[in-house]
Amino acid sequence: MTTRLEHNVADTRYEIYHDDVLAGYADYAEREDTKVRDFHHTMTFPEFRGRGVAADVVKYGLDDSRTNGYQVIPTCWYVEKYIAEHPEYADLVG
Repeated sequence: MTTRLEHNVADTRYEIYHDDVLAGYADYAEREDTKVRDFHHTMTFPEFRGRGVAADVVKYGLDDSRTNGYQVIPTCWYVEKYIAEHPEYADLVG
């Protein structure tokens, strides 16, 4: 199985594909003037649950946000939980 992660700028979300099928995504709202991304929703499609899809796409989104100088607001419960379990991302919370 191949996995591909993408930043879909037009739809303001990070996406994860398994064998070219969309497996899940993490939506955000961006505030360019303050360089903040509010992660408000994470979705894993039922047939892909239990495979770490949400964790992979959230990690990708947080890493990309850091690389591009954004802070994050973890409105989504899953993103909040992921950051709590991975303290190396705590500095991103704005």
